[in-house]
Amino acid sequence: MEKKHKKPLCSLSGLVVHGKGNGKTVGMPTANLQIDPTTPLPPLGVYASVVQLSTGCHLGVTNIGYRPSVDQERRISIETFILDFDADLYGQTISVDLYDFLRPTVKFSSLQEVQRQVSHDCEQVRLLLGPKA
Repeated sequence: MEKKHKKPLCSLSGLVVHGKGNGKTVGMPTANLQIDPTTPLPPLGVYASVVQLSTGCHLGVTNIGYRPSVDQERRISIETFILDFDADLYGQTISVDLYDFLRPTVKFSSLQEVQRQVSHDCEQVRLLLGPKA
């Protein structure tokens, strides 16, 4: 998917590493990105993104920041739920282009609430970036 009319706000590239696996338990696994620690990050929050894989590009919902619904770690994470995609990416280097800020990170009371919000975020991504990558 090539968005000629829109330039990304930010592009990040890094290795997909194992997270805690919480997303898998509710059907929304994320690719956790490990980037160079000197890479400047955009403001924390949730973004509409395009993920560039060796097999092509896919739409995504990317969270940059803390994960207050899942843990109390004070470590910034970069994790992307890739729409319409189901494959093992561990150990692969991927690129994530952030196009639109969707919302700030919010603390939810359950993973089911997170899942409902991410479903809404996915609808927003499709509206903003197109139906398919």
